[in-house]
Amino acid sequence: MTAMLPSLALALTLISLLRAGAEVPIQLDFDAEKFAGSWRVAAIASNCSVFLKMKDGMKSPIITISFMPEGDLAMKLIWPLVDKCQEFELLFQQRGQAGHYVAAQEKRDLQVMETDYGHYAIVHQFQHDEQKPQTSLQLLTREQDGRPQLLQKFKELIPTMGLTTDMLAILPKSGEC
Repeated sequence: MTAMLPSLALALTLISLLRAGAEVPIQLDFDAEKFAGSWRVAAIASNCSVFLKMKDGMKSPIITISFMPEGDLAMKLIWPLVDKCQEFELLFQQRGQAGHYVAAQEKRDLQVMETDYGHYAIVHQFQHDEQKPQTSLQLLTREQDGRPQLLQKFKELIPTMGLTTDMLAILPKSGEC
């Protein structure tokens, strides 16, 4: 029995490494022009320790996405916090296929996994960190009210990204910011 434990530990380590490096599907024929505009974050699942500490008190942020002439993605986030609205701006460079972007300074990959452009998008982010890589899956909606079937679809994707449902936050509406 004890001889099996090192083999089991090695197998589990290999499975987690394969999952972390697994290919994330990207929206076929991604159309940046249709994807640009305002989105609300309806739900997030992430293994980020900061997110996990704050997720129960978070509200739905607004994201405005635009694209540069060379195809880079500019993202402006407005997060409603307890006492103020925090604004962030991020720039991602297109990497290969449209729908896949990287922020080199943060070692962060962003992939648009699926979208219908008018109602929802599912976005995967992976931040490379030697200590603890961080994975995030986000459900974006154009309207503040998401459809129940979209949330169900999102929940079904969570384990495929190496996350668990206890890492999920369904973000309440916010009229702030």
